Amino acid sequence: MSTTYRYDVEILHLLVSPGHAYFGRARNGAADVPTADAERAELVAGKGIVGDRFFGKAAHMDAAVTLLAAEALEAVADDLGAGPFDPMLARRNVVLRGAQLAPLLGEEFALESRGELVRLRGGRPAHPCAWMDRVLAPGAHAAMRGRGGLRCRPLSDGALHRGPAVLLSPVPLEPGRAGEAVRLRPARLP
Repeated sequence: MSTTYRYDVEILHLLVSPGHAYFGRARNGAADVPTADAERAELVAGKGIVGDRFFGKAAHMDAAVTLLAAEALEAVADDLGAGPFDPMLARRNVVLRGAQLAPLLGEEFALESRGELVRLRGGRPAHPCAWMDRVLAPGAHAAMRGRGGLRCRPLSDGALHRGPAVLLSPVPLEPGRAGEAVRLRPARLP
């Protein structure tokens, strides 16, 4: 990163789960899988979070770690007149406060917590699934579109810790816009 912008953030939650909770039909309920809100999550470059359901899965290498802005989930709750929502129900690995994530799409950036630095590449938006209507509130699936988070590939080994952290970005961010929905425009056809 040539120019680096520093943002004080807080890592509120670190979800690590060896299994998928949301699959099949929502009416059947979520799977009962062990899920930890860890104090510390160990990341391995190119593989993901040790112990997580996406760790080392080829289909998820560019999306092995998902980030979510707490402000986005709070905005969804406000829009629906519901909540507050348990951020763990969104099934995102890292829930941050103070981080606008959309500008990090396609960018290399880093999170530093307790002196450890983890480099990541923003891969693609983390689109919400229809399960959000069941586990959060009716309408949550639509309300989360454009603010479901960011899927990332870890570029270095290291650990993330809950608590104060620093987000190092190659592009300027606007933390006050962390809860806003981002609507990506469809690509133009030639």
